[in-house]
Amino acid sequence: MKFFADTADVAAIGELDALGLVDGVTTNPSLVKKSGRDFREVITEICGLIDGPVSAEVLAVEAETMISEGRKLAAIADNVVVKLPLTLDGLKACRTFSNEGIATNVTLCFSANQALLAAKAGATYISPFIGRLDDINVDGIQLIEQIRTVYDNYAFKTELLAASIRNPLHVQSCALVGADVVTAPPSVIKTLANHVLTDKGLATFLADAKSAKISV
Repeated sequence: MKFFADTADVAAIGELDALGLVDGVTTNPSLVKKSGRDFREVITEICGLIDGPVSAEVLAVEAETMISEGRKLAAIADNVVVKLPLTLDGLKACRTFSNEGIATNVTLCFSANQALLAAKAGATYISPFIGRLDDINVDGIQLIEQIRTVYDNYAFKTELLAASIRNPLHVQSCALVGADVVTAPPSVIKTLANHVLTDKGLATFLADAKSAKISV
């Protein structure tokens, strides 16, 4: 399973990349706003930092303007993925970009039917939002399972990118049901390494080494 960092924080991306834990990056207007930086500037810097796909979102709601904005975004770097909302206009833009060979990430997916439409429109990635479904007492992981079944039934090439990841359990559950990618905040990705028994065992080993005066 691939890990995408869901952030516009270049320093955090670089830290994860040094650990080999970044296969790509997803951004959105809210994350760029949080960074306090110019939109095109931060996308350009991220694309130069990593080789993997970097999702950059259009701001338009009508297909023709989405297409215009998406072409501008795709021109920033070869690894830009144009992020589109899962609306009929977004799907129309997705089909255009698919025909032009421009990678797309169709976002704000909340049902298997929506994911089916995105795949038929030629989306490179589909982004179902797990955490936002959990917030309204709907099982987000069940949606990942449903989309996985639909895509496997028809051999769709669209990659299943689980988004709105809130905690390590979300990551584990996505891996178990076969998500191709999870995109998560760097803080969540780093917590995957944590376990109380790891910390306890390391403390014991270090104490024993010290008392036995062991050195390397």
